[in-house]
Amino acid sequence: MGRYAHTHQSAGALCVAVILYRERFHEKNVISKCYETFFVSHEAFIRLCELGQAEALQKIDGGAHWPLSAGPQELSLNRCGALIRRDDKKLVQVVEELRGAAKGYAAELRVVKILDDVKWVIGKIDGVERVSEVHRIGE
Repeated sequence: MGRYAHTHQSAGALCVAVILYRERFHEKNVISKCYETFFVSHEAFIRLCELGQAEALQKIDGGAHWPLSAGPQELSLNRCGALIRRDDKKLVQVVEELRGAAKGYAAELRVVKILDDVKWVIGKIDGVERVSEVHRIGE
């Protein structure tokens, strides 16, 4: 059992199983835990552009002309990123870097981990997003 060996065989097997389970988490997604639509802040939008995120680069920066008005509660300038894939590595990076400053108007962003090889979908329950595994339905 290598460096995780234990004197009790079942305890060692459990330890290895937990380590292997943790290694399966590779994909991350960003969801909003608020009742509104998914948006990132103007600050997050600027950082996405700096990183070269394709969808962010295609959007016109409305805050460039009014930088003092690009505060977190300015509705028109903090409605960015709605079309970015939630598993986009640059989006995940920005949300992890900026934390609360990444949230757009009426959004509460959270990074969630997804197991490898799991097909997932983002759905809403009572207006709050969550990631669920896609299940097959037989007919």
